[in-house]
Amino acid sequence: MTVTLDWLGCATFRLTVDDLVIFLDAYIDRVPSAPPVGMTTSEVDRADYVLVGHSHFDHLSGAEVIGANTGAKIIGSNETARVMLDESIPREQLWRTQGGEHFRLSDSVTVRVYPSLHSCIWTTGSQDPGEVVLGQCCLTEDERWPPERVERMNQILNSAAAIPGSRVGSDVHGGALAYMIETPEGSIFYHDTSGCWSRIVGDLRPDVAVVAMAGRPNIDGEPIQGSLSQFVGRMATLLKPRHMFLGHHDAWMPPNTRDMTTEEALTPVWEELSRVEPRTRHINVGYLEGTKLFV
Repeated sequence: MTVTLDWLGCATFRLTVDDLVIFLDAYIDRVPSAPPVGMTTSEVDRADYVLVGHSHFDHLSGAEVIGANTGAKIIGSNETARVMLDESIPREQLWRTQGGEHFRLSDSVTVRVYPSLHSCIWTTGSQDPGEVVLGQCCLTEDERWPPERVERMNQILNSAAAIPGSRVGSDVHGGALAYMIETPEGSIFYHDTSGCWSRIVGDLRPDVAVVAMAGRPNIDGEPIQGSLSQFVGRMATLLKPRHMFLGHHDAWMPPNTRDMTTEEALTPVWEELSRVEPRTRHINVGYLEGTKLFV
């Protein structure tokens, strides 16, 4: 059995298990200022499933094109299903989940879905993986979302809605999810935003982990008191994978996002992984490189 993983920018990946094609998120048609990934959604001619981590446009947008062109089943939250129905995807193609479900994708491949957390959008992080960010801990929702912050977030959402490639999505989290894909060759953990429930992911033990690295990470409902590198290290100590890939760390919407794929940017990540979980090997990949897993 051959299992390959292609990165398609932001947090979108294509997982191929022999003849089974699984998209992890679907945001391929990016803003014009973002580096091209080598493929558009209209060029996707094979897809059996799209697993959506959450329903923001930079994750969900494109699923409607892939679903319409290939008939792929779309697995995601109720909010993801609502948006897809608005985009005329047939109800029978939508498999709703809130975490806890176990789906069969083929005779030999299954996926378990787990509740997850979105990164902390009520506060800011850093686009320097080594920079420690502190504060904003233990706040209630009214403290996290004072009127001026709500107004600012609405301005950001309105601006995003005007950008080509960002029209399909939700202005709410839509229930962040994590996926554990089981194949005869090994297991793959995937999430698309920097958050987790530590008691959930700490029991999973995948062979391969795809970990999001962007924004202010969210651990058990509170912003990390630390850096993006330390979040990646924490995920490695919880999951203990043999191999780890990063996602959401390219310049997917410049100038608002920074390219964190360079060797310079990733140096603190390698150093943190070597310190806290040296058995985990990080694999740095470019777009559409077709990396073989479990070899």
